[in-house]
Amino acid sequence: MPLLPLRPSPALGCIALAFMALAAFVYPRPAAAQKQSADSDPRVGELYEEARAAEASGDPAGAIAKYKTLIETFPSLGPAYNNLGALYLRQRDYADAVATLEKGLKVNPKMSSAVVLLGISLYQEGDYARAKPRLEAALRANPKDGNVEMFLAKTELQLGDRDSAVAQLQSIVRRDPKNQDAWYQLGRAYMQLSEEALTRLREIDPDSVLVHEVSGEIMESMNNYDGAILEYKKAVEMAPHDAGTHYKLGNAYWSISQWDAATQEFQSELANDPRNCLAMEKIGNVILEQHGDADQALDLANKSLAICPNDLDGRADRARALLRLNRPADSLPDLQAVAKATPEDPTVHFLLGQAYRSLGRTQEAQSELQLYSKLEAAARANTASRAQQVMQQSQSPQPQSQPPSQPQPPQR
Repeated sequence: MPLLPLRPSPALGCIALAFMALAAFVYPRPAAAQKQSADSDPRVGELYEEARAAEASGDPAGAIAKYKTLIETFPSLGPAYNNLGALYLRQRDYADAVATLEKGLKVNPKMSSAVVLLGISLYQEGDYARAKPRLEAALRANPKDGNVEMFLAKTELQLGDRDSAVAQLQSIVRRDPKNQDAWYQLGRAYMQLSEEALTRLREIDPDSVLVHEVSGEIMESMNNYDGAILEYKKAVEMAPHDAGTHYKLGNAYWSISQWDAATQEFQSELANDPRNCLAMEKIGNVILEQHGDADQALDLANKSLAICPNDLDGRADRARALLRLNRPADSLPDLQAVAKATPEDPTVHFLLGQAYRSLGRTQEAQSELQLYSKLEAAARANTASRAQQVMQQSQSPQPQSQPPSQPQPPQR
């Protein structure tokens, strides 16, 4: 009977292979002597179909047993090792996956799919030094495979090769700006660099203003606002008249909606630096958050934008103030500019919907509010997905500490 091609296992849905579902696997044909031997034995096709049936019925152990029998019968049938290795990987049996795939590559070194699977298996096993050359080889064979590139970047991060990892991750996000995992890993890399910089600063002067500011920024990036506020307070005490110190403390207060404390620090910042447009903008934003004097908020927004005309937050706040003052037509240029620059921000579409509704442009209002609802739902789904990824990563070998989930900032 003709030899049935050993296609990749359809059950590659494990966490480690979540991205591999989109990858194309190419399996070389067996050598002539091997093919002739396999052609003459109907057990090849039978065992392959039995293995597939076992996988389809949720019996991975049965499928593994069939592939083992196939390999024992035809030890030179390279794709059988590939499929068996994939099954082991799906079962998180990384040691057997590695051993099986290495044997398969000895049989047929040109099986590109087995090289990919071996690299991923070694990564999941925590053997990053051995995973890297396999993943590099896989990427050379298929430079457009973003999934392999992602695993390679993660491997390089584990090995401390951040420059190369960052270059890989930046390449991924340029091609796929919505790749959350790539952005997350990129953030981790920058955080690690920040921590190293802080270590160097402490070696120079463990109690300097810069040390406290950088410590606060790192804590703030991890949403540890209590810790950040303590560090920023120390910086303010040491350099109360330096530009920037009060703003950082005020911004930390603003992030957790402590409006009065935030306003006090922003005002202190303006005393040190009267042209700090961000401090002006944030004071106006606090007024809007507290449903205060919209005219005062508008005046602050105008002053901040006169200094920093490209500040999108300032334009959004100016539009909010104009809407509060029943000037929807005047709010449109700012809202449209913010929506064009940040089309995936749900809040600006909500405000646009309000403006259009006030102007009697019902169809445009409905369109913007529908888009707002869609983006809000997508944001909630992305948050849930990110939480699930963090949980999954915590189950991988040698898990790294993860920053807590990001809380939503105050609505602008």
